Amino acid sequence: MAKKEQRFKVTFKDGSQLSEEGVRQILVDMETGVNYLVWKSGYGAGITPLLDADGKVVLTKPD
Repeated sequence: MAKKEQRFKVTFKDGSQLSEEGVRQILVDMETGVNYLVWKSGYGAGITPLLDADGKVVLTKPD
């Protein structure tokens, strides 16, 4: 059976679950190219589309 490619790719990761700031990541949806900012700390987490200075969604062209 062929291995299915992952839909989301981590392009940036900073921080640690052990620090007060938590972990910050940028995920790219490999189908749509939309970038998401993800923040995780303790039992909490948040995700939002990453926006540029004009308020438009940041897109990355898939390989």
